Amino acid sequence: MRLGRALQRRKAAGLVFALFMVVVIALLDRSAGLFPVQDDFHKYNDQSFEVLRVVDGDTLELNVSDGGQKTTRVRLWGVNTPEMNADKPDTPPEPWAEEATAFARDAAAGQMVKLRLQDHRLRGRFGRLLAYVVLADGRVLNAALIENGLSKHDDRWGHDQGGYFETLEKNARERRVGLWGP
Repeated sequence: MRLGRALQRRKAAGLVFALFMVVVIALLDRSAGLFPVQDDFHKYNDQSFEVLRVVDGDTLELNVSDGGQKTTRVRLWGVNTPEMNADKPDTPPEPWAEEATAFARDAAAGQMVKLRLQDHRLRGRFGRLLAYVVLADGRVLNAALIENGLSKHDDRWGHDQGGYFETLEKNARERRVGLWGP
């Protein structure tokens, strides 16, 4: 009887030790690739995807699944373009919304873009992925919208391009383009 209990304890201890080692290896290997990690940062950051649709000036839909969805919605970091109000049939688009949407569509629709994420915040309040969108020509769509007066700098969520985006907005205001025009 004692021999049976001793064997059971050894077996349980061995199983606990093996489980512990698997957890330690997985934690140490988060970026080495032995055990792939499928969190948002690793899935999307510095990866290229096709833009299926431009929803409005600051929201894109990408050809990559997102959880149970067939596509991924991206909210551009640090910009806030005028609203198209597509979900409000009796409300017309805000001034400059159509121009901002057309600009984003011309620059990105049907194109491959690279996403740059901030690891401190990956999603906005509506579940959209927050990203800088790098176009095929190397321009950052977020910055281009502000530079052309089609978006305000949005600092609701701090990001590493905040100072640069503020300067772009200030310059657009001084040049009186887009939103800042006569």
